[in-house]
Amino acid sequence: MTTASSKFVFAGTIFTSAFALFLVQPIIAKQILPWFGGSAAVWAICMVFFQIVLLAGYAYADALTQRLAPRWQVLLHGLLLAASLTFLPIIAAAHWKPGGDEDPTWLIIRLLLGTIGLPYFMLSTTGPLIQAWVSRSLIGSHVYRYFSLSNLASLIALICYPFLIERHSALLAQAWGWSLAYAAFAVLCAASAIYFLRNDHQLPPPAHQREHVAEGDWDPRLRDYLLWLAPAALGSWLLLAITNHITQNVAAIPFLWLLPLTLYLLSFVLCFESDRWYRRALFLPAAAILLALCAYGLQDGSVGRDIRVAIPLYAGGLFFFCMFLHGELARLRPGPRHLTRFYLMVSLGGALGGISVGLIAPRVLPAYYELGIGCVLCALLAVLVLKDSLLPRIVAALLALCCAWFLYLQIDDDFTGSRRIARNFYGTLITLDAHRDNPLDDVRQLYHGSIKHGEQFLAAARRREPTAYYGPSAGVGLAIANTDPQHKKVGVIGLGAGTLAVYGQPGDTYRMYELNPDVIALAQSEFSFMADSRAHIDTVLGDARLSLEREAPQNFDVLAVDAFSGDSIPVHLITTQAMDVYLRHMKPDGIIAFHVTNRFLRLAPVLANIAAAKGLGVALIHDENDNPALRNTDWVLVTRDPAVLQREVFSKASSPIQPITGLGVWSDDFNNLFQVLK
Repeated sequence: MTTASSKFVFAGTIFTSAFALFLVQPIIAKQILPWFGGSAAVWAICMVFFQIVLLAGYAYADALTQRLAPRWQVLLHGLLLAASLTFLPIIAAAHWKPGGDEDPTWLIIRLLLGTIGLPYFMLSTTGPLIQAWVSRSLIGSHVYRYFSLSNLASLIALICYPFLIERHSALLAQAWGWSLAYAAFAVLCAASAIYFLRNDHQLPPPAHQREHVAEGDWDPRLRDYLLWLAPAALGSWLLLAITNHITQNVAAIPFLWLLPLTLYLLSFVLCFESDRWYRRALFLPAAAILLALCAYGLQDGSVGRDIRVAIPLYAGGLFFFCMFLHGELARLRPGPRHLTRFYLMVSLGGALGGISVGLIAPRVLPAYYELGIGCVLCALLAVLVLKDSLLPRIVAALLALCCAWFLYLQIDDDFTGSRRIARNFYGTLITLDAHRDNPLDDVRQLYHGSIKHGEQFLAAARRREPTAYYGPSAGVGLAIANTDPQHKKVGVIGLGAGTLAVYGQPGDTYRMYELNPDVIALAQSEFSFMADSRAHIDTVLGDARLSLEREAPQNFDVLAVDAFSGDSIPVHLITTQAMDVYLRHMKPDGIIAFHVTNRFLRLAPVLANIAAAKGLGVALIHDENDNPALRNTDWVLVTRDPAVLQREVFSKASSPIQPITGLGVWSDDFNNLFQVLK
């Protein structure tokens, strides 16, 4: 094998592994997302798992290259590579489905280990291991460019999945396609190992062939290890913290999580491709200004919560922060002899940052304060890194104090203006009282990030008045009022504040399905909709679809599916298989009411296609009214008996559903939110 062809094999192995490494993340996450309520937290837990396994892979690569002779390196790696093929195809088994009362975090981690653990581990070892082999078999190569190449491959995979792969292939086909790609990677890795074994150079290269001084072959000390770890940890911390902030506290826009991750990877690509991209004179002043603005923008009521300001501010901030962090990291990189140890510390830092934000913060911090803390830490790190200049260190120290003050104001504002704050795996919930000019208009509100999940009038005379999306002229109000006049049985998927319970009459039964235990607790303690209802109220904790699959037929007159207002749309609740589950629980003339009011998605055509495929009646009820207590809403009503929706009360309120060209029938195996973006 010539030098040129060997470089191609090494580069191809690294590119394929990094591409597959990032591609498997959305493929497996999308498989298990329906089992855990479609929550954004599932993505966060998956990301933490991937970072931990990546750390294990880097530790393996470091130990392998430092402790074993080339022959044993190749033998051990080949055996593990062969064993990983037994995990294919990567399809999550049904026995991993949750029961509903366990902690989702640890179940998700065990599921991922059992489904893709070893293949992902082998992919994660490839970058540092192949670069170590390159440094010993291709003397004089700029090995850190291979790290830039791997991040470029990850970036391409990240962009390709939602815009190309997901739009044109079913989930099962994606799993099989990835499995074939993994087999191709195994072949390339084997070829790389064979070339390395045949061309290993035991002696260090001549001085004139060593890499430039910035990558000199010096021996790192403890301080160096810590300085490698800290920027990587903080970059990962800020990535997750900013993603959480803009997707949950600023705008519930699908695919918005792509933007921070793209910028994060781009900073790695630029900083490790060449030293010419990162310039302190350019990036330090810009990062300092953006850091102060981002910290200030976390306060409620500031321009930092305005979508037109917040998204460019925090996305741009993340890019400049990561250019600073990863640029300084690239400046500190050692020579090839310590390459695997360097990557090990970078991976350890990434895992620590991910664990801190994804696992520890939800259990320790009462609300989303990790971004404010990250801003303080970023400024403090600059004090340590910029050791060769006094003025920048003074500015960084003052910036840290400034960010800490804004964090204090954020926390003080939350606890002063809120009644209750609750945080768990699914996010942060806040209840607060909003006072109006007329005391009769005062309301108590429930928020999950930027999404309002319900409100109730505080005045005793108005406590049983429906509010927000649930007025009498809304689709769900019409459905409840125009079904069996006595002893109704109503199911509600997505409890919120429990507003729909106000329609309950003596002899009625309302069965509320809710994924988040904190929502149930707040609906019962902070709001009185359920306590004041004349109906009998049941609450069911857990994912609604999984609960309905296990239950005997409920014979609902109305089933309200109210879970589509945020950015993390639970697609598993709006597929043909989900419709089959709902229909099993409905009376012959029962109505399934889907709440599809959404600023960014057109979900009505999805339901229209499913209804047409199954021969069901369907109607879109678009309700606009002048009542300040109510919102303009869109509800899609679906029934097994089309004659039900031909009644005058429904036909007068119905609006045409505009079709989407090329939109198919969504199923558990094939669906794509990109198709329905407004």
